[in-house]
Amino acid sequence: MTHLHAGLSPETIEKARLELNENPDVLHQDIQQVRDMIITRPDIGFLRTDDAFILRFLRARKFHQTDAFRLLAQYFQYRQMNLDMFKNFKADDPGIKRALIDGFPGVLENRDHYGRKILLLFAANWDQSRNSFIDILRAILLSLEVLIEDQELQINGFILIIDWSNFSFKQASKLTPSILKLAIEGLQIFLHGNNLNSLHQLIHPDCLPSEFGGTLPPYDMGTWARTLLGPDYSDENEYTHTSYNAMHVKHASSNLERECSPKRMKRSQSVVEPGMLKHEDQNENENTQPLLALD
Repeated sequence: MTHLHAGLSPETIEKARLELNENPDVLHQDIQQVRDMIITRPDIGFLRTDDAFILRFLRARKFHQTDAFRLLAQYFQYRQMNLDMFKNFKADDPGIKRALIDGFPGVLENRDHYGRKILLLFAANWDQSRNSFIDILRAILLSLEVLIEDQELQINGFILIIDWSNFSFKQASKLTPSILKLAIEGLQIFLHGNNLNSLHQLIHPDCLPSEFGGTLPPYDMGTWARTLLGPDYSDENEYTHTSYNAMHVKHASSNLERECSPKRMKRSQSVVEPGMLKHEDQNENENTQPLLALD
């Protein structure tokens, strides 16, 4: 085992070998082959080329070096083309901080039965007078940047669940094609519609809060914000969404049995399994893992 596997459980190392074609004996050679390709793209500023960073891209493309490099280049090209998105890319940035405090995104403490981290978005909670969509997107990206530091998650991946219930036309009108393109780039989306049964086929109910028909307590919107902001988090800064959320959760809980019936389900969820945008030339070598990292 190399130092790049430090902290990984034997089970996860074996999973990487079986599912991602990761071979510890030639790991450094694989990484160097990707690094050697950087000279072919002088138009791109590769801000990170260390072993641990390149390894993420190899894992995402099941150790197919050419595909991993293509993805690495796309990642930094995206950052170059959207410089404003990554200015002051920290949790204490005012816009990102507001989004985090308002629960954009939420992150469950426990992982699912596949070892994936579960992120939540309650779309109807978006107050456009307080949070721009770009700030919400930046908060989501930053959250993934932080989470992907965990090597177990690099191998196991993430699930993003979006609750679209009560999402208004006024809110939807702000989602222009250009903004949507920015948001979905890097994500493959599987829409589950109005039936929680299909959601529970992917994620066991014992991993989900009650809002999604799970057995866990209602989600506390401040959970992930407190983790990222630490001492900078203050309940005084919480927005009045708190009262809305309390009513929403109370209503959902009191009608849970009725609303979770496949015939009566009014809630709509999208389950997003993060990865890079699937291009027409994507093949079976590609793994749908998020590829985000801090500079």
